[in-house]
Amino acid sequence: MSNRINYYAAAPQAMKAMMGLEKAISQSVLPATLRELVRIRASQINGCAYCIDMHTSDALKAGEPPRRLMAISAWRETPFFDARERAALLWTETLTRVADNGAPNDVYQEVAAQFSEQELSELTFVIATINAWNRFGVGFAMQPK
Repeated sequence: MSNRINYYAAAPQAMKAMMGLEKAISQSVLPATLRELVRIRASQINGCAYCIDMHTSDALKAGEPPRRLMAISAWRETPFFDARERAALLWTETLTRVADNGAPNDVYQEVAAQFSEQELSELTFVIATINAWNRFGVGFAMQPK
């Protein structure tokens, strides 16, 4: 399968705004490895092979052990993730699947107990942004190289 259109060229102003958001996220107080775990998990749920490949590579470069990366989809069943990472993955799944159950208060309270308001806001921006990128990756049939 090949890419369908070059959305960078087709909508340069919107792409510039997305890249600005990415730049802001790169300056987050959240650790790079946590941001990559979130990006990978959302991309798994959304079936975006391009983003899974990209962010797995980025996570490895950031020092994430392969064993943990292979277990992200089963994070609840493994001892590999700490309480903050589990909360971030829970929030990722909740917001990525928001159409299924909304964002229940008990989930929010569990996540909010692990993060400051700034961290929770930045985490939500990471989740929202990767979900947007996944729509481009899946919608335009992007493939890992």
